[in-house]
Amino acid sequence: MKLNTNLTTICGWLACASAALAADNVFHGPSFYGDAPDAHHAWAIHDANRPQPLIVTPGTPSTQEQAGKPPSDAIVLFDGTDLSKWEADAKGSVPTKWVIKDGAMECVPGSGYIRTKETLGDCQLHVEWAAPVHVQGDSQGRGNSGVFLMGLVEVQVLDNYNNPTYADGLAGSVYGQHAAMANALRPPGQFQSYDIIFRRPLYAADGHLLEQGYVTVIENGVVVQDHALIEGETGHQARTKEIRFPDAGPLKFQDHGNPVRYRNVWYRHLPRRANDGGDDGYLTTEATLAKRAEIAAHIRQDAAGMTSPGQALAQTLRYAESLVYTADEATAKMVEARLLKYLAEVEALPADKIGAKKDEVKHVRDVCRYLAKWKIVPADYAPKAKVDQAVKDHNWDKR
Repeated sequence: MKLNTNLTTICGWLACASAALAADNVFHGPSFYGDAPDAHHAWAIHDANRPQPLIVTPGTPSTQEQAGKPPSDAIVLFDGTDLSKWEADAKGSVPTKWVIKDGAMECVPGSGYIRTKETLGDCQLHVEWAAPVHVQGDSQGRGNSGVFLMGLVEVQVLDNYNNPTYADGLAGSVYGQHAAMANALRPPGQFQSYDIIFRRPLYAADGHLLEQGYVTVIENGVVVQDHALIEGETGHQARTKEIRFPDAGPLKFQDHGNPVRYRNVWYRHLPRRANDGGDDGYLTTEATLAKRAEIAAHIRQDAAGMTSPGQALAQTLRYAESLVYTADEATAKMVEARLLKYLAEVEALPADKIGAKKDEVKHVRDVCRYLAKWKIVPADYAPKAKVDQAVKDHNWDKR
């Protein structure tokens, strides 16, 4: 009985520890490790200060009979129960005439496009659609609809199961711009899935293009658009002309005269790109300096809170770490003085106790070497010379 109780207690502790670790979601890895930040990268390589990604619980796959579950951070636009997030594509807020049947929204021919009330920008979008099981027409006249990103860029929806049409109008094409790379459709009446990665074009305040837009489309698990360049608003018959895209726009589904059905519609916001105010990846010099200053300030704030007994050296090295991101004369002088004081205290230890400091001193040596390598401190940095000599005098590199 006692053993079982102890095991239960231990398991409880482990569960609590695991929960705490998951909630913390912090990587406690080594500092002064990878290549230092540079003019276009705010983070060091393998940087332990770099934030951990958001934890997302994956969704579940759909079957023909039942829609799957979206990821935990998805924004659901249609879950099969109501059209409260949708309206007719008309001036003002007008209820749509599309209907819900068996957990799917269905186009009522002649009722017009349907659009979301909210607007979307860069996103990961999931859409499932089904052409009518009763086949009528051919080419563009069979199970025709479309997914309009921001209301401007159409990813074609069409029943192309044993139904050829012009390649840049096939299901999965960016209509009139990019032909689908494959036809991976199931038979009509079955649900098809589109997973779309959309990045809109970005513009400067004066209107000039900063970064092209792209779209990737995966049709039933098969890539049919691979980072395809968005040339502008899609259209019929005419060559695409470049337009200035807004920051966001509604998602629209087309009424093309066929009762196409949609279900399980959700999206995830994508993080901002560097040209859109993002602070990760390859940045401008100005953005990099600003981000590095932010990181350094966070590290110094963290160091200031390290006041527990026995944390003196760890606090000093944490302050030293902030210098990797942004120079600060006062912090640099403080770190130098503290390191010299620490090394003097180590050298003053009795011979029978100084050996216990070997690994700690070698770590300080490695930190000083890192700082000198990246010219964060001068090559003749006093603590570096002193710690190199200490390691040599005690022969700690050989035993």
